[in-house]
Amino acid sequence: MTETTPPQINQKLQIQTWWFTALLIAVNVGLFGWQILSGVNITDPTPVDAIAWGADFTPLTFTGEPERLFSSMFFHFGMIHLMLNMWALYIFGSVAEQLFGRSYYIGLYFLAGLMGSVLSSYLSIRDGYELLQQFDPKLLPHISAGASGAVMGIGAALTVVSLFPPLPQQRFWLDKKSLLMIMGINLVFGFTVSGINNAAHIGGMIMGALLAATWYFSQKTQNKGLFQIIALSVGLLLLAAFYWYCTALSAGLNPLWHEILRQNQSTF
Repeated sequence: MTETTPPQINQKLQIQTWWFTALLIAVNVGLFGWQILSGVNITDPTPVDAIAWGADFTPLTFTGEPERLFSSMFFHFGMIHLMLNMWALYIFGSVAEQLFGRSYYIGLYFLAGLMGSVLSSYLSIRDGYELLQQFDPKLLPHISAGASGAVMGIGAALTVVSLFPPLPQQRFWLDKKSLLMIMGINLVFGFTVSGINNAAHIGGMIMGALLAATWYFSQKTQNKGLFQIIALSVGLLLLAAFYWYCTALSAGLNPLWHEILRQNQSTF
């Protein structure tokens, strides 16, 4: 994520109205501090440390450790990576938590983050078939981590809402031009700067946009709560279906994954 300016709001934010966002920031910062105290490099963690702290590494994720899709959302590759993500999380999350309601916001955050992780894994699996042709265990799949998939999901959600006419009871006025520019800049950086996991960004954005559009139209129904539960359930089913597809797709790579892990067992 790049530094951003906050969407314009019509009142001062009070922390009790966005405490879950504050909790997410505290957890990410706390874990990062714990990692540093444990000896992880503050600016450039090694692949070994990243994997040890739960980063997404396809040979492990799809051979018995699917929890890495979740844990990778809380590991960051250095102080700058953490600071940019947490700043963006504050900017977007403090508004989104109040706009969407805490329960829906929580579901949106984690579904977007997980969708980003799965899309990133899908690309690793696709690249794995190219590695399989060479069968060179020294050519390791990429290691991914960070909250940016979830954060970009929130940013996309706010952007989608800004495109629609404001709702009668909408608490915040969202600057459509600023949000579109922010999201566009982040995508351009992702495509042009090496080391950025743009797949996670795009996966998070897709899920965030879908859930935001559903939320917006739910506000025009009498059964808002039921409509939103259905929307989150559909989002979860889409995520599960995509994960199942990736699992089935990766089955042909198991010999390569096991060989990579065997030859690098002293490292991992």
